[in-house]
Amino acid sequence: MNSERQRLAEDRAREKNWKRWGSYLSERQWGTVREDYSGHQESWEYFTHDQARSRAYRWGEDGLMGWTDRECRVCFAPVLWNGQDTILKERLFGLSGKEGSNGEDVKECYYYLDATPTHSYTKGLYKYPHARYPYAELVKQNKGRDKTLGEVELAGLGLFDDNAYFDVQQEVAKRSPNDLLWKITITNRGKKAAPIHLLPSVWLRNVWTWGCIHSECKLRPSLEFDDALGALRIHHEELGELLFYSATDDGSQAEWLFTENDTNFERVFGSKNASPFTKDAFHRYVVDGEAGAVNPELRGTKSAAHWKFELEAGESVTVRCRLHPLDEDNGIVGLDDFEETVSQRIAEADEFYREVIPDNVCDEERMISRQGYAGLLWSKQFYEFIVEDWINGDSDEPAPPKSRQKGRNHDWGHFFARDILSMPDKWEYPWFAAWDTAFHMLPLVKVDPDFAKSQLLLLLREWYMHPNGQLPAYEWNFSDVNPPVHAWAVWRVYKIADPKGNRDLEFLERAFQKLLLNFTWWVNRKDVEGRHVFGGGFLGLDNIGVFDRSRELPDGGHLNQADGTAWMASYCLLMLSMALELALKRPAYEDIASKFFEHFVSITDAINALGGDGLWDEEDGFYYDQLIIDHQDPIPLKVRSLVGLLPMIAVTVLDQETIDALPGFKKRMDWFLENREELAKYVSYAETSGDDGEGDEGSGRTRLLALPSRERLQRCLQRLVDEDEFLSDFGIRSLSKVHEKEPFLLSHGGEHHEVAYVPGESDSWMFGGNSNWRGPVWFPVNYLIVEALERYHHFYGDSLKIEAPAGSGHLLSLEQVADLISERLIKLFQVGPDGYRPCFGSGLAARYSDNPQWQNLLLFHEYFNAETGEGLGASHQTGWTSLVVRLIRERAEKLKDYRQE
Repeated sequence: MNSERQRLAEDRAREKNWKRWGSYLSERQWGTVREDYSGHQESWEYFTHDQARSRAYRWGEDGLMGWTDRECRVCFAPVLWNGQDTILKERLFGLSGKEGSNGEDVKECYYYLDATPTHSYTKGLYKYPHARYPYAELVKQNKGRDKTLGEVELAGLGLFDDNAYFDVQQEVAKRSPNDLLWKITITNRGKKAAPIHLLPSVWLRNVWTWGCIHSECKLRPSLEFDDALGALRIHHEELGELLFYSATDDGSQAEWLFTENDTNFERVFGSKNASPFTKDAFHRYVVDGEAGAVNPELRGTKSAAHWKFELEAGESVTVRCRLHPLDEDNGIVGLDDFEETVSQRIAEADEFYREVIPDNVCDEERMISRQGYAGLLWSKQFYEFIVEDWINGDSDEPAPPKSRQKGRNHDWGHFFARDILSMPDKWEYPWFAAWDTAFHMLPLVKVDPDFAKSQLLLLLREWYMHPNGQLPAYEWNFSDVNPPVHAWAVWRVYKIADPKGNRDLEFLERAFQKLLLNFTWWVNRKDVEGRHVFGGGFLGLDNIGVFDRSRELPDGGHLNQADGTAWMASYCLLMLSMALELALKRPAYEDIASKFFEHFVSITDAINALGGDGLWDEEDGFYYDQLIIDHQDPIPLKVRSLVGLLPMIAVTVLDQETIDALPGFKKRMDWFLENREELAKYVSYAETSGDDGEGDEGSGRTRLLALPSRERLQRCLQRLVDEDEFLSDFGIRSLSKVHEKEPFLLSHGGEHHEVAYVPGESDSWMFGGNSNWRGPVWFPVNYLIVEALERYHHFYGDSLKIEAPAGSGHLLSLEQVADLISERLIKLFQVGPDGYRPCFGSGLAARYSDNPQWQNLLLFHEYFNAETGEGLGASHQTGWTSLVVRLIRERAEKLKDYRQE
């Protein structure tokens, strides 16, 4: 067991709290729903970036790639000033949805380079221009900009020309669970000398303004400078006494600054301050030269060591800091043995990832994997949101408007979150999203299986899950409907985390019991007519459809959704698989397994045969949504999109040996197949061999449960592998390319609707315009399709081959088709024949490839242009895009198996 695995084991056993501290600080607290106390539900306008330096937060804190403890009590992060900016650089800046032409977008260059699961070592990089940061210019040039032109970025304004910027590299290493070493190295990459101010800052989260509700700490914590130690002394009722040091190699002394983490009411609201020392004091002191802004008595709740440097071209300076409790000094005074510990943690991180990343991947893929894991681990964040308190307000504060009682999330009064959660993107999405979380856990389970399991169980707990069984979608609207992929994640994590024969059955059972409630909610709420065809909700695919599926449809109609029905069929199969697994040890689960088996067959019949052909269009060979108005004949919405491909993911292969081991289930299944001949056709039988498509060996006798028949599967696949339809050079498009020349048009009730192929950024404002499912490549659904193809291959083997790509003359098995798609997805991040990585697009590719200071700095975007591969949307959505790490791993494991054969 290597050192990091040992730390994980100690944390699991609660011998040592290695995960108490981590990079859990949000990159953006302002502009979030939980900080919005307005009556108009415009959170970006209620709490702005400009106010953030002066206004105390209610529900958390943020900083520049900062750290905090798991309850966000003590925080630390760097603050920068280049002598030119109008404000201190304390947090990342970006545009709101109304300011940017493509929705919310961070306008900074920062990179998560390394991290271990216990946060024993992390490394991040921020690029800070010499020139004045163009806050107003970015807003002005992007607001109202033609969406087809793309957004104006920092580089587009010349901020990085001639390398006129500083690299600010942060490393944190843990000597022990609470003894933290923080190393900040600033390098002038420019050709001229330039000034830089660095303020390593420590502050205490403001809980006192709100009456310390839900906090064990009743006494106001404080900071003060200890002359004798030359260090900051922290007094905290829960964490005890801590010390914070800051020093440089030349022995010079910093200027210590102190203030209070309290709102500047005069600046924000035009009312009187109780104290002259407010949250924005360091800005007023350093930038505005206001000497009286900071507390001369060197005490407060926010502090920083103020360092000033003039760096020559190419010169670097390092500031070392240490935070530790008085009773956990490890026998070391001040900053002694600092570099030795950092070097040791780096070596241990290397050792850990040598075990995690397969040894038969190339250096390029190893680097991609390492940064993918780093982004996942850096994106863990403290998240607190207690809806009842948010709706009703705090006793010491003005009451929220009455509209809040019936506004956003008003029916989620039970919701109580104070946890470390895996975030999609800590700036653009600094709140959990249920279906994102599911995908995050697939790569995360290989580095920290306990965390992966705990995250999946957490969203199923009674303080998250609604009493009616619904999972909260995301902060913007908990009641929105995400695809039901939680069961998929539970099942895959269960099988990946531990070897067969030693799997965590307790985890599976705990999850299964709560998933039963969620499944029931879906059936009761989304099967409108009780006919096993599902609809309602946008299902996470934003603008993919003809209508905004989260709103009222024309003439009060409703949709029979091919994707909604496919998701539920897949959900049935996953619950069936889990029930069968549990039944092998607990026979009582055989009955519920029979229920899911029969329910799946009913859904299969509905999508394929209801009213004739169900949602299948025989002429086109594709599944389509149907619009139903006043119970009249359905109107097929002939948009060829992922909506019609998703029925392929509802597939599983049952091992006959497992069925034979469960006499109750077998008896019921055999009766069903013998007595329901009209439905028995949906269950196939075959002799197979090898892996079951989910990592386990089968017995050789199997049954296939799948939504499409073999013939309908083949017809869908013909479109899937057609490069003029779904198959791009970089994966599967979300909308067929045929709609580029042949947009889908629908006129109904005086309204005209069009769906056209748009391979990159959205060209409409549907769902805020900050994501697009009408053409680009999205990793999560691509990954589900890859997995499904492997399961089909397990059943059909080489008896089912398809020409892929279409017209190539190459007949491929479905496993080879899955490999083909995987290769194209991985290619997004690899250096191509032209020397550039497709994910950076034509605008950034040269800088990220030709400039040594930008090479091998990866961004894991939300989605990708289907024609160029350029990354789009949230730039740090490592969460589900880190599935590329999983694809690299699975390919390496296959290659190793082939060599062994």
